[in-house]
This record gives sequence, structure tokens and C-alpha cells, in this order.
Amino acid sequence: MEHQAKLTRKGRAAGRANAVKADLIAVVVAVKSSDPYVLTIGQANALPSGPFEQDHRSLQSGLRGWVEQQTGQPLGYIEQLYTFADRDRVGAEERVISISYLALTRDEDPAASAKRCWASWYDYFPWEDHRSGTPAVVLEKLRPRLREWADTADDTAVRLDRRRRAAVTFGFDDRAWNEELVLQRYELLYEAALVEEATRSGDSAAPTPVPGTSMVADHRRILATAIARLRSKIKYRPVVFELMPPLFTLLQLQRTVEALSGRLINKPNFRRLIEQQDLVEKTGEATAETGGRPAQLYRFRHAIIDERPGAGTKLPLARA
Repeated sequence: MEHQAKLTRKGRAAGRANAVKADLIAVVVAVKSSDPYVLTIGQANALPSGPFEQDHRSLQSGLRGWVEQQTGQPLGYIEQLYTFADRDRVGAEERVISISYLALTRDEDPAASAKRCWASWYDYFPWEDHRSGTPAVVLEKLRPRLREWADTADDTAVRLDRRRRAAVTFGFDDRAWNEELVLQRYELLYEAALVEEATRSGDSAAPTPVPGTSMVADHRRILATAIARLRSKIKYRPVVFELMPPLFTLLQLQRTVEALSGRLINKPNFRRLIEQQDLVEKTGEATAETGGRPAQLYRFRHAIIDERPGAGTKLPLARA
């Protein structure tokens, strides 16, 4: 009996040692003044998160509780994003699985609450904002650094593969820029040790990171995943209206879509497509806040979700 008790205690201890911790992480997005913001905690270098606990009714209720407790921000629209479970993803001995969610909010003023810390997601990914053309960081920093990294490979096939992947993901060599490849771009920079998260081992020989604010653990990778998801989803689902006020102008809607996609949109084509798809309806009201003549105010037609579940904005993106 005593021997069996020892085995039982040893088994319990081993079970605790091999226990897997589950965290809930939120990527909360708002658009303010034509820029996409992400809700952060700490020194604006972490996403709201917390462990899934026994008293949480569900994963979503646990997530909502942690976000509101840490930031005071209630969550509206929310969807599960991805489960991150790489063995060494947080640099700790214990195994941590993070279940991430994407949340969209209509925060009226992301800078208004002292408890909330918002930052433009382009602070973390400055190479993703192409609204004014190709960013200088892409041409002056990333292209030469990635080519240098590719050329360090001893094997010819590896060198060619690295150059090809850099060209495809970053639009080098006259290739088209694909705004949805956010995660692939970040992971390529990580592989090339050009982001701070990849050089935290203290290797003095590590190259200097390219511009872009880093985040704790793999939170910047999680943010990249969320941006890619949202950029894709606004093309086939009307989720962009979760970020809009109840009444808005077509120009405000266009600027919001441009902020999220990081691309300019052809204005006449955008307005025609939005109206043809019956995504919005006129309210009969107008606003003079645009600075010119009064602009028509619209509202989202919620009935479109029942009529056409696959409705989206079908972006007429301007090509550089």
C-alpha cells in the first residue's frame, strides 16, 4: 500500500510538471482618425490576456472578463482567431497554449481613457501601410537586408528560395503587393533574425532589427495573424461595419477600409460597388463635418446578412 501511495504521489507530481497552461489572448481593433488601432497593456507591448480558469463559463466569457478587467474595454463582435501551441513560443519551461480571439469595437475615442492603451498597428508593422505608396522602410531597409540574408546561404538552392520568398511576400522584382500576407512577411523577417523577437537570446552577433515596435513573447506574431484575417475577411463578410458608428458617410467607410487594408481604394468604383451590393442605405440626413458641402449619412443594412450571407465589400483596390 505504501509503495502504491508513493507511485500515486509521483504520478501526480509528474502530471503537474507536464501540465499545459491555457491562456486567452485578445486582439481588439478600433479605427480612429483613419488609422487602425490595437488595444494593448503594459508598455503598449502586450495584448490583453489571462489564463482560462475553472470558474469561467466559457472561453469567450473568460476572455471578455480579462479584457474588461485589464483595460475597461467591453467587447462587442468577437471571433476565435487561432490557437498557438509551439513548444518554445513563450521562452518558458512550461507548455503554454494560447487561444486567441479577434474583437472589433466602435470605441468613440481610443485615446480618451487612461486605462486603455491604444496604438496604431502600423507602429508594429510599418512596412504594411501602403496608402501613400511603397513605404521607404521596404525599399531602403527591408529589400537590402533580405537580399543580404539570402546571399549568406552557402547552398545555391537555398539562396534562390530565400530571394523568391522575399520577392513574393514583399512585392520585390515587380511582383504585386498582396496585403493579406502579413503573417508570412513577419515570419520571414523572424527567420532572417531581422525583428527583435528573434534576437532575444542575447547573441551579440545578431543583426540590428529593422524598424517596428516589438512585443512580448509572440504577441506580434498573433497581431500579424489577426491583421491578415481581418484584411481577408472584409472582402467577403461585412465585418467592417462593426467598426463604424451607427451613421456614417461613404467617405468615412472608404477611409476605414483603406486603413485596415493599408491600400488606397478607387473612390468612384468603391461607391458604386457598395451601393450595388445594397450594403448601406441612406438615412435622409447629412453632415457638414466633412468640411465641404453636406455629405449624405448612411447606415448599414443588417438585413443583408440574412439575404446574402457571403456579402462583403469587394474592395476595388488601387494598384501602385
